[in-house]
Amino acid sequence: MTTPGARVIVAAVALLLVGCATRPSNAPLAQYDRSYGYRVSNWQAERGDPDFGLVVAMSGGGMRAAAFSYGILEELRRTTVPTPQGPGRLLDDVKLVTGVSGGSFTALSYAQYGDRLFEEYEQRFLKRNVQRDLIGIVLNPLAWPKLLGGSFTRSDLAADYYDRILFQGATFGDLRSRGGPFANVAATELTTGARITFNQNTFDLLCSDLSSVRLARAAAASSAVPGVFAPVGFDNYAGTCGFDMRQNMVRVFGSDVAKAAPGRASLRERELAPLQDGVAHRYLHLVDGGLSDNVGLRTLLEGLEVAKASEQFRAVTGFDKLKRFAVVSVNSHADAENDWGTHEAPPHVVSMLVRATGVPIDRYSYEQIELLRDFVHTMQGTRGADGQPLAVEFYAIDIGFDAIADPDEKRYFRNLPTNFALTDTQVDRLREMAGRLLRQSPDYQRLLRDLGVASTPR
Repeated sequence: MTTPGARVIVAAVALLLVGCATRPSNAPLAQYDRSYGYRVSNWQAERGDPDFGLVVAMSGGGMRAAAFSYGILEELRRTTVPTPQGPGRLLDDVKLVTGVSGGSFTALSYAQYGDRLFEEYEQRFLKRNVQRDLIGIVLNPLAWPKLLGGSFTRSDLAADYYDRILFQGATFGDLRSRGGPFANVAATELTTGARITFNQNTFDLLCSDLSSVRLARAAAASSAVPGVFAPVGFDNYAGTCGFDMRQNMVRVFGSDVAKAAPGRASLRERELAPLQDGVAHRYLHLVDGGLSDNVGLRTLLEGLEVAKASEQFRAVTGFDKLKRFAVVSVNSHADAENDWGTHEAPPHVVSMLVRATGVPIDRYSYEQIELLRDFVHTMQGTRGADGQPLAVEFYAIDIGFDAIADPDEKRYFRNLPTNFALTDTQVDRLREMAGRLLRQSPDYQRLLRDLGVASTPR
């Protein structure tokens, strides 16, 4: 005979087990079609000047990165440039935004909201204590049934929360009708270390239809810091839709792929190759995109290298028609101060782990920015199908805290946390500093002069 208390416990356990939830699954792709889906090659790039390609790459770094990137968009919105129709906004020339981790929220939100971003983003996200809300959700007993026994995780709770406060159920399929820039955000596949970009080109390999994937799940995956958030699960249907990665490489580079494909493209092929096995890698576990690309430049660098090597790629993307191509790299890297060097005893193990993972990521971030600058120089000698040099002028615009002249100001921004909880004052200072650094950038000032802006702002 059981006691009333025991019956209550049994009933509670039964309720928890019944409530076990599975994560949302990404839909399979019935048949591979390179003209279908959310991909750059079939994106309607009618925004702004067709001769001008403007890219904004947004780094990782929690709410600090989201606010800093937003400040860059605000400055581009304030900047007036001449157009055939009269004065226009430089923001309207942005064709592509990339984002990882914290930067993915700003990138995806701008692609979704367009101009509404500047009316709603602050209150919906930047000036909300997201970290406190997420902790409260996880500690709420009403959420526990979802987390017990199934494949639904804390990151799925986070994705649902991001949907409620920011993305409102929008999917990548919805972005096709929004008229905004193409958004490319990335996460890291934990088993293989591969970078997973949320565009149909990558999802072709997985034989999955990206159009049904919610923006909130992409943002949750891109910002899922290991140890803080659980990996975000996705299904891999590779081998079921007729996609062949080697045939795709041949289509772009010709039959002698080994000779024609640039090193970065070949490396990307090897990186993704294991995921062609849809049995051994039936389930993907995605974590913070900053682990494989902390400044959002890897996909862009790969694309530029392919554009240099493949006339077919340049023709499909319209790259060979550009007269100007500018990349604004928004790097919110910050190296918080510590006094470890003044103590004989080693730092705490948690601090060491954070530092051990942060140092290589930061060094890799700086390397990518330098690679972009090097690429700008080498691209000048690229020739088109007619044998003539491509008539495109490049601008590599790096925006980061290292350019702050005042030591006290620099120290302030470099010590801002990378969590998802900043004060209103911290958010506003990040926005203002982003605009100021962009205005002061020599490369940005050169771009404005070449666009015909009478006087460059300071």
